[in-house]
Amino acid sequence: MPVRYTACSIAATGKIALMNLLVIETSTEYCSAALWLDGRVQAFRVLAGQRHSSLLLPMVDELLREAGLTLRQLHGIGYGAGPGSFTGLRIACAVTQGLAFGADLPVVGVSTLESIAEQAGADQVLTVLDARMAEVYWAAYERAGEAWLTVSEPQLALPESVSVPAGDGWVGAGNGFAVLGDALRPRLAKQLARIDDTLMPDAAAMAPLAAAAFARGEGVDAALAAPIYLRDKVALTIDERHARKTA
Repeated sequence: MPVRYTACSIAATGKIALMNLLVIETSTEYCSAALWLDGRVQAFRVLAGQRHSSLLLPMVDELLREAGLTLRQLHGIGYGAGPGSFTGLRIACAVTQGLAFGADLPVVGVSTLESIAEQAGADQVLTVLDARMAEVYWAAYERAGEAWLTVSEPQLALPESVSVPAGDGWVGAGNGFAVLGDALRPRLAKQLARIDDTLMPDAAAMAPLAAAAFARGEGVDAALAAPIYLRDKVALTIDERHARKTA
């Protein structure tokens, strides 16, 4: 059964508050959808495994039905652009394009790593997401008002390459600290104020980020929606897997 997020109000003013948006996210094993309703968020999330394609549209339909809205009454659609699973990113992008074309809506992509930072409850966040193949996606963000400034650009790397930016008060967030914690925690824990390894990319967290992006005029035609892959290779050879294990 999907997890229902109770409606919550988020401090938002002006253009950011006065819009209704749909946001979808399928970059990991979780599938989530959210509505931003003039500064309130209503959302569903479910551990989908490989069922994103069959679960996502019913979740969207249910959210719209409960809100008493149709797609054409929205101002735009946000989607988890990545980084993340190849298949998951393609699903989010394709569904976003299909819905947006049909309702003549602009779209905006939201960083999955930035959505982890949004949930961390801190102003300086090192986000680390499991990328499989013994690698991680990571980035570092610093809050600046209603936006996040990128301190370290999103990248795909071995866990040994992850570094905490200079300064105090950095918080670690993301399931990379759980999946590859043996390679991350001994080296980084003393440099971080705390670590939350339960946080994942999530549509509810992306909703205010998407609203802020639309308010800045970053919405684009659905034809321009595209995933952020970072990785151009989805499998290792036998020799490469052996080398990783040996290392």
